[in-house]
Amino acid sequence: MPRRDVYHASVKKALELDGWEITHDPLSYRIDNDQIFIDLGAERVIGAQKGTLKIAVEVKSFLSPSPLTDLQEAIGQFVLYKEFLEELEPSRIMVLAVPESAAPLFEQRIGQRLLKSQNFVVIVYDVTKEVISRWLPQIPKT
Repeated sequence: MPRRDVYHASVKKALELDGWEITHDPLSYRIDNDQIFIDLGAERVIGAQKGTLKIAVEVKSFLSPSPLTDLQEAIGQFVLYKEFLEELEPSRIMVLAVPESAAPLFEQRIGQRLLKSQNFVVIVYDVTKEVISRWLPQIPKT
């Protein structure tokens, strides 16, 4: 079983408060002779006619002295998981969860470029309140 990020439980609680049902903790897939573990799998009904929205959430704590170093590590893991997820379960959206302290990275040029070029979906969470502050970009609520 993989080691959990410091804020794993906070993000799980925040998703539940936001109306998501946690379906996997962790969400795991077998790839050849290896296994990958994405922190959380969740789903939400988005209206009777629209069906269910499914996400896979990789939680990152951004606790090192360099937020840019943390971002580089998070991107590598995110891209790796996203590539396999598109093959194994293409209906599930890969999401990166970051604390408020890391949100400014996504307002700067480097973060804006990532959001566009890598088709990133980011959850910004409040560590103390254990709630989701915002989605970058916004995803359907209902």
